[in-house]
Amino acid sequence: MFVRQLPLGLALWTLVGCSESETGPTVNYSSSLDVEQLMHYVLEPAADTIWDSAGTIATLEGVEDLAPTTDEGWFRVQHAAAVVSESGYLLLMPGRTMDGDDWREISHGLVSTGASLMTAAEQQDADAVFDLGGQLYNVCVACHQRYWVENDQ
Repeated sequence: MFVRQLPLGLALWTLVGCSESETGPTVNYSSSLDVEQLMHYVLEPAADTIWDSAGTIATLEGVEDLAPTTDEGWFRVQHAAAVVSESGYLLLMPGRTMDGDDWREISHGLVSTGASLMTAAEQQDADAVFDLGGQLYNVCVACHQRYWVENDQ
């Protein structure tokens, strides 16, 4: 008799478990970084990695191509792009959001640009990383023009 009840009990437990996961538990989000710290410690270093891995530098000694030349180098760009993409979501967390639509649009711009950069780095496409690096720069400038507040310290 126990063997017959076990599948029914397991099925009921599974249904209860599924219904709880559909609604999800209430989660209180908190963070250890404010927006300025998130920019300084997380987003800026990732963006710098991307920008330092794209384009060329011309000097008297010649032209230096900045694109990675190893799988490890491309992985660093891909990793940085993932950080950029996820940072867009971090900026949308309660306690970090500014006003409505502009903040959301800029944050989603980081998400989509970062995702495209991940793909470009995975494909080791130096031209796409360069172009998307420019797109990332434009997203950053749009945010800085609207939200950057100089500290008078």
